[in-house]
Amino acid sequence: MNNDLSQYPRPSVTVDCVVFGYDTQQLSVLLLHRKEEPFANHWTLLGGFLRLDETFEVAAERILSSKAGLAGLYLEQLYTFGSLDRDPRGRVLAVSYFALVNPRQYNLVVGNMAHDLRWCPLSDLPTLGFDHHHIIELARRRLASKVTYQPVGFELLNEKFTITELQDLYERILGQSLDRRNFYKKIMASGILKATGERREGLKSRPAEMFAFDKTRYEQLIEEGFQFKI
Repeated sequence: MNNDLSQYPRPSVTVDCVVFGYDTQQLSVLLLHRKEEPFANHWTLLGGFLRLDETFEVAAERILSSKAGLAGLYLEQLYTFGSLDRDPRGRVLAVSYFALVNPRQYNLVVGNMAHDLRWCPLSDLPTLGFDHHHIIELARRRLASKVTYQPVGFELLNEKFTITELQDLYERILGQSLDRRNFYKKIMASGILKATGERREGLKSRPAEMFAFDKTRYEQLIEEGFQFKI
């Protein structure tokens, strides 16, 4: 058996990040306006080539930090994309990640490889370079599935929120309306929310009670076999 790796082709590998953000009105994705070819002056995801001395996750964290000034995000590997024609420079595989961000908690810092960064609504994306439309769509579907069985959506909210705000987030991620009473019943029965003792003043309604995600309690429930479900 020949163990010499030099005889095998070596495709390049990139790590591309789908960064979702929510601003209480719409679900958006963070896009970068490229300076360099290919797809110069096009919008793309935040991405870069994998270095030989780093793991995929370390590469994703480096890319988010160097190209947008983002750190400490919820980060999850999504999928590997390997279409033969996905990059005009040659054979390039892409390992994708998705991240969840509350845009109000971060100040974006544009790296030197881009003209600009922009939060773009998922419902109104510009023409994108590479196969990034496809990557975003797959990430959107993964997120919509995941929020029904794991409370990752809280990463997109303020620390304190109302049930109405939480339901609005779920409806935008799932792309459908949810029954108000049923949603309230399920989320309160889960035991993963804690009352803050505060209320948010409404313009046309009585003040709404505010809650926070009880991560410690959630982790305890998981150890006891609890299964979150919306």
